[in-house]
Amino acid sequence: MNVFKKLFQIFGPIALAALILFVFLISPFGVKKISQTTIQKAALSQSPNIFKGSAVKEAAMSQNYVPFFGSSELSRMDALHPSVLAQKYQRNYRPFLLGSPGTQSLTHYWGMQGISKQLTNKKAVFIISPQWFVKKGIDPNAFSFYYSNLQTVEWLRHARDTRMDRYAASRLLNMPSARSSETLERCILRVAAGQKLTSNEKTYLDLKYNMLKHEDQMFSMLMLKDRRSLIEEGEKQLPDEYNVAKLSQVAENLGHKNTTNNRFNVDNNFWNKRLKKNYQKLRNEQSNFSYLKSVEYSDFQLVLNQFAKQHTDVLFIIPPINQKWADYTGLSMNMIHQFNHKIKHQLNSQGFDNVVDLSDDGASPYFMQDTIHLGWKGWLKVDQHVNPFLSQKQRTPVYKINNYFYTKSWQQRENIN
Repeated sequence: MNVFKKLFQIFGPIALAALILFVFLISPFGVKKISQTTIQKAALSQSPNIFKGSAVKEAAMSQNYVPFFGSSELSRMDALHPSVLAQKYQRNYRPFLLGSPGTQSLTHYWGMQGISKQLTNKKAVFIISPQWFVKKGIDPNAFSFYYSNLQTVEWLRHARDTRMDRYAASRLLNMPSARSSETLERCILRVAAGQKLTSNEKTYLDLKYNMLKHEDQMFSMLMLKDRRSLIEEGEKQLPDEYNVAKLSQVAENLGHKNTTNNRFNVDNNFWNKRLKKNYQKLRNEQSNFSYLKSVEYSDFQLVLNQFAKQHTDVLFIIPPINQKWADYTGLSMNMIHQFNHKIKHQLNSQGFDNVVDLSDDGASPYFMQDTIHLGWKGWLKVDQHVNPFLSQKQRTPVYKINNYFYTKSWQQRENIN
């Protein structure tokens, strides 16, 4: 008996603490309010934990933060970046940057699952990269890096026997991430087959959701990269009053200053780190590239379907490619024009009419910061579309989702009438 008491004195508090923690994790009650400082840092951080979670995004988008979906171009924070301009000129919105190198349509679709309420009847900006539309779409390793079970559990709790959900399930089953949990994989298989989840599976998902939600609230905000100083430095370079001519001169000066060591109008640092040593090997390297046949088109349809479901008003931006670099690598501009025509058909035919096509601006000096990413003058032109779209009331969009865009026929189609 004394031995039992001693063991209880040693292990009892540990077991009790573990039990309390477990009960807390599966309970439906939230934790402390997220501070404004955390939201400000998270909006600029492009942190994978923030992307994979929902707590901070929910808090931010319940205020005046607007999701800017994209990929690596969002990290090019020069003085004309959307986050700098919004803060400098006290816009009625602030960008919340969602995207980093490797994020594509499929990652954005899953990332949207935790903020469906915040997207409902709201606005968003979505930057489409032609480079996403390679034959097989997103790299499975890149998908895994931005994937979380929280996204999938949230999705499974609301999944139905629809073309969208069946396609999403089938795509997820092609990724290693789907096998991270045997129970979740079984649920995903049911959705892919158009079957209903069992009552036990639904109960499991509810408990799992509460647990993952609390983990997100406790841990996703740790080690956030603080990039607010970059925004403040950018502000100092801008005129006090918003003036396109003056801002264009700032962009011209910054572009000229930062592209002095190469003939492609590529940022000096990017040139030194990424291209200088091997650029000669890349001559005509992209002559056979094509963005016309890809599973990405159907992954992109998931995003459109989700926006339509939430009645989100979206401004889509199609950036250009550095013309000098395209000429050097042999990338076909005729193919790029066909890509633009195809993606705009997918958008416009379903009621997504707010599309900014910048594909003809790739030869404009200082429009691009490097080979494929928007730069000084590029961001300024983007702002001339983004600001009125977000600051002013827009006509309510009417979407007409067409499931044809989930088919292999569409993925492989090259000629659009």
